[in-house]
Amino acid sequence: MTAPTPGPTSHTTEHHQYVIIGAGPAGLQLSYYLQQAGCDYVTLERAPAPAAFFRRFPRHRRLISLNKVHTTSTDPEIRLRWDWNSLLHEPADLPFAKYSSEYFPHADDMVRYLTDFQRYHQLAVRFDTPAHRIERLDDGFLVHTPDRVLHCRCLIVATGWGRPHIPDIRGIQHATGYEDMHTDPAHYAGQRVLILGKGNSAFETASAILGHAAMIHLASPRPLRLAWNTKHPGDVRGHHGAVLDSYQFKTLHSVLDCVIDEIRPLDNRYQVHLTYTHADGETAVMEYDTVLRCTGFTMDTTPFDPTSQPAMVPSGRMPATTADWQSTNIDGLYFAGTLAQDRDFKKASSAFIDGFRYNLRTLTALLRERYDGVPLPHTLVDRDPDTLTTLVLDRVNWSSALWTQFEFLCDALVVEPHGQLRHYIDLPEDHIRTRLRHHPHYYTVGLRWGRDDHGDVFAIQRHPQPDRAAESAFIHPVIRRYHRDTLVDELHLLEDLLAEWRRPDRHVTPLRDFFTRELHRDH
Repeated sequence: MTAPTPGPTSHTTEHHQYVIIGAGPAGLQLSYYLQQAGCDYVTLERAPAPAAFFRRFPRHRRLISLNKVHTTSTDPEIRLRWDWNSLLHEPADLPFAKYSSEYFPHADDMVRYLTDFQRYHQLAVRFDTPAHRIERLDDGFLVHTPDRVLHCRCLIVATGWGRPHIPDIRGIQHATGYEDMHTDPAHYAGQRVLILGKGNSAFETASAILGHAAMIHLASPRPLRLAWNTKHPGDVRGHHGAVLDSYQFKTLHSVLDCVIDEIRPLDNRYQVHLTYTHADGETAVMEYDTVLRCTGFTMDTTPFDPTSQPAMVPSGRMPATTADWQSTNIDGLYFAGTLAQDRDFKKASSAFIDGFRYNLRTLTALLRERYDGVPLPHTLVDRDPDTLTTLVLDRVNWSSALWTQFEFLCDALVVEPHGQLRHYIDLPEDHIRTRLRHHPHYYTVGLRWGRDDHGDVFAIQRHPQPDRAAESAFIHPVIRRYHRDTLVDELHLLEDLLAEWRRPDRHVTPLRDFFTRELHRDH
């Protein structure tokens, strides 16, 4: 990685309210929202075109984001629940489905889509414009580019992963990185291959060479996390199941829980010393023809000078953020897209387009409230159990934001003394609690998965009685009442196979009874 280039010698300084760095899907989505709101913004992109990451990754060119073109609904909002690739815009006349009908689309289709999205909306993106240095001032930031300096009050970094994550392993330099590996499966014919990592990039690679390599071992210290167990789309997906089948069917392909102690070159092979994680300290020395590093990516922090260095999460791979996606230590520095997944890491979908497209709609509203003086949008609702029941059921049955960002984005219903409630939509629940920490009576409305102790996710014992709705294992609505920052009560509504929560006995009556009781309780 090269050191940051010094700023330009000219004194040309350009002023904007907002500067976005990065023109991947997050940068383009945020650019769209700010442009629609009439905001003063500019987006900088170091590459000559959008979607630089997708032009190279994933290496085997199949996305793991679903593209469910055919659904039972004709409502565009509901269809977004199963469209994991489209950016949000109105009217929704440029859906990703126009670019691919494949369930797991090709990365080149994403490149074409994002390129057209930028052109179609004429977003203010400056290509071939790297941000060499970011400097924090009392009144905002200076972003140094090759030909000018940009001053902004608010800086949003949407650069995505900037460089590979290289684990601290003795001899790791002998491994070939995911970013540089051969992608022709024939290259690995007859080889013994060690893949460092057990995430999707590792399984993508193993799946590609499964019929060619003589032996494939995937190795990392922690056990494999399968998406159907965790409900997180970033964990290993089911379409890589052939690798797991091969492991269990004794084909010499294996998934190892172990620490790699050292990688040593030995003639034309590599000698790998390892310690098994769950084997009473057992060690082994294995020989491989190829070692591939598939250990993910990390944020590139080199453009930040000492005045603007953001605090990082303990792993050092992404920034630590507050409840509004702002840096925990640099005021006015925000993060968007994949970099802004700290608050729901390994839970909802903030690392992916189908999640952060909603986060960025909310972020736009929060930025406009802070920097442009525009009140956070809300509607007023009558303090009536029937009205609130209808409102809540309409939202959970329709909203794609609550569906995709389960257990993260929520609606808020704030009881006011004049007899009405303020209704806010699609806010992070921790932001709601921070914002309303002194308010005596409010509710959050969201969707959640059920208990964690259900064992085999394909053999769950269900209890379809309304008074046992809290034991639902599938996604279902949960309404919580708070007094300041204290959870006072909550109601779970029974899961439904088709995600239609409108049955009188299971959903309508329990929710109406809940509001009837809670609206009249003492604080």
